[in-house]
Amino acid sequence: MSVSAPIVGIGTALPSNRIDRADAEIFTQEFCCETEEQRRTLAALFRRSGVSQRQSVLLDSSEGDLALRQNFYGATSPTTAERMSAYEQHAWPLALSAATSALDDAGLGPDRLTHLVTVSCSGFSAPGFDQTLIRRMRLPLGITRTHLGFMGCHAMLNGLRVARAFASTDPSTCVLLVAVELCSLHYQYGWHPERVVANALFSDGAAAMVIRSSTEMSRPDRFCILADGSTLIPECAEAMSWRIGDHGFVMTLSPQVPDRIAQHVRPWLIDWLGRQGRSIESIGSWAVHPGGPRILSAFAEAVGLDRDQLAASSAILSECGNMSSPTIAFILRRLRDANAPRPLLAIGFGPGLAIEAALLD
Repeated sequence: MSVSAPIVGIGTALPSNRIDRADAEIFTQEFCCETEEQRRTLAALFRRSGVSQRQSVLLDSSEGDLALRQNFYGATSPTTAERMSAYEQHAWPLALSAATSALDDAGLGPDRLTHLVTVSCSGFSAPGFDQTLIRRMRLPLGITRTHLGFMGCHAMLNGLRVARAFASTDPSTCVLLVAVELCSLHYQYGWHPERVVANALFSDGAAAMVIRSSTEMSRPDRFCILADGSTLIPECAEAMSWRIGDHGFVMTLSPQVPDRIAQHVRPWLIDWLGRQGRSIESIGSWAVHPGGPRILSAFAEAVGLDRDQLAASSAILSECGNMSSPTIAFILRRLRDANAPRPLLAIGFGPGLAIEAALLD
């Protein structure tokens, strides 16, 4: 018998300052484009990105036009060491804001937490931001820590799987799941079409969720995790990748990704949902990770959805950009607050090419 687990709190956080699409395009031209043809192509990519604005920890309101700090992105591309130093400085405050918001949303104090699960693919440091959260939030020093690293955009769903597993072992379990990504630290210099697409899409953000044992009473306006699923699309290992380079982490995003997802996602969903006693038609709402507008369109067409059924995903992409792992939580909170129909299916895609999903009610 599957074990359910209620999500009793959701919190989100964004950097204080944002940049709109036009300014981001102008900035990107400075370090990516050398010819007029490249500038025209870049402009088209930004128009089609679905991102109207995005937030970054590298934006400073004191600079007036919110240009990215010239002492970070300037004449030469920052090294990976410099980018990781910025990650260590900026990741924990954003994670702390999201975690505090999630606990407030749950109406719980930090002393109630038994497990801390952290998620990030955009930076490394040890000790990590998990230990900073323990100190800053005054969490129990004996809290059980688990970190999920370098899994990509779907990793919040992996975190939900881990939290649900912990919650199934003891009725007193209370898990804080925190994801933070600083994708703007990994802007790439030069004209590489796949990397330029990543420059047009990704942004910074953090999100957190509080998950309890199924023995806890869950309010009707809270989601409950019923099941999770995972699969790899065959022969797609290099279609999407995320590797460490000398100048940041380098994203490879093949233009074939939407088509590969469209080919494989519907048959897998039919099989997986069938094993849960559900069908595609029975799903009331969808939280689809917005890897980009083409991915959303391909998913909707393959599964047989109207684009308005993915309105929450499209809106978060437009307002916040692709924040990688925290993005799903932003969509879930919006759907929860809108009292969206249940059951809900959350699904994301990541390097590999991997599909992760969770069924919520």
